[in-house]
Amino acid sequence: MDISKTMKIAAAGMAAQGTRLRVIAENIANADSLAQTPDGQPYRRKTVIFKNVLDRSLGVNTVEVGGVQIDRSPFERRYDPKHPAADADGYVLAPNVNSLVEMMDLREARRSYEANLRVMDTARRMLSRTLELLR
Repeated sequence: MDISKTMKIAAAGMAAQGTRLRVIAENIANADSLAQTPDGQPYRRKTVIFKNVLDRSLGVNTVEVGGVQIDRSPFERRYDPKHPAADADGYVLAPNVNSLVEMMDLREARRSYEANLRVMDTARRMLSRTLELLR
């Protein structure tokens, strides 16, 4: 496999993980976003779906973001009878975001992004070293 293919594959991986990092950051930022009315909905967690895509010009599979989906898991219920969004029993629906899960996903996405960055850096150094040898 030539270096340009390697660079494009790693760049596709970095772009996909970059999207994932942005979605995770949005989830963390909205972890405490409650509804404003009793019949309102709080923030719903989002997840990124990846897909393999054949890059015909390279002849290899690359990764792309297939979409961002809404997590349909149930909302958490918190007892807060003074909140304006509380139901008749005093419960407020809270986002289905678990900060611990989001932090683990963030760490995994960051490591994957860094791994692709290291691949690109190694490919660049190999190309640079090859050019030095040809001089």
